[in-house]
Amino acid sequence: MLSIQGGAAFAKSLFPVLGPAGTTGLRVTLAAGLLGLAFRPRLRELPSAAWRAILPYGAALGLMNLSFYLSLTRLPLGLAVTLEFVGPLVLALLLSRRVRDLGWVALAALGIILIAPRGGVGEGSLDPLGVALALTAGAFWALYILAGGAVGRRVPGVTGVVAGMTVAAAVTLPFGLVQAGTGLLAPGALLVGLAVALLSSALPYSLEMAALRALPARVFGVLMSLEPAIAALSGLLFLGERLTPGQWLAMGCVMVASAGVTLGGAQKVAVPEPMN
Repeated sequence: MLSIQGGAAFAKSLFPVLGPAGTTGLRVTLAAGLLGLAFRPRLRELPSAAWRAILPYGAALGLMNLSFYLSLTRLPLGLAVTLEFVGPLVLALLLSRRVRDLGWVALAALGIILIAPRGGVGEGSLDPLGVALALTAGAFWALYILAGGAVGRRVPGVTGVVAGMTVAAAVTLPFGLVQAGTGLLAPGALLVGLAVALLSSALPYSLEMAALRALPARVFGVLMSLEPAIAALSGLLFLGERLTPGQWLAMGCVMVASAGVTLGGAQKVAVPEPMN
């Protein structure tokens, strides 16, 4: 999580040069290249049935990254991650049939109400479009989880992940070329983009796979609930972004709701987020 959110902070530093779409296209394309070099999958041998699962998976992955980076131009990192977290949280609640989960729904809803823009400009006010973009990223994250389940059943090993990242690169790179053009090839941009790709994809993917082998899924899921707070701390340390007490409270509501849902579902498998 430190690697993912540190990578997001570095990515935000590229926005003045490449813009959010340029940064997304560069990072996802470099990540696809790194994963391809590391695992060398035989993508040409995949059957058409596998690609029917991979295409929506990769598209959701690419659009999740694009909408999340667009939200970062208008929101602090910690709040953007908190709002994005709503997507998989709502998905987990929709798939649950336990009445007690209604309490976690209410707690998460309280967090969103506390974050929601209230009009006016001043301390604590948020950009409505930024909020909408972060929630859109969360919706694509939920789709990514559902599509990833289908890929996992049809494609062995990490081949599906590499194929999905390649599709995500094909989806996001055109947006990046429109916004940044040849700026994507600038040596400085490539160097920072490579660092972002390593921090946000290659390194956390490897660490999370190791963690999932060593930890029960419930423990992993509860630890993942800390991600909004780590994002907020990364935003403070690397970007100087400060949150109001009400925004910290809202973040805490979403985190506790996420942990509560995970603890309540002993048989559910935790889904890592290696790509965002």
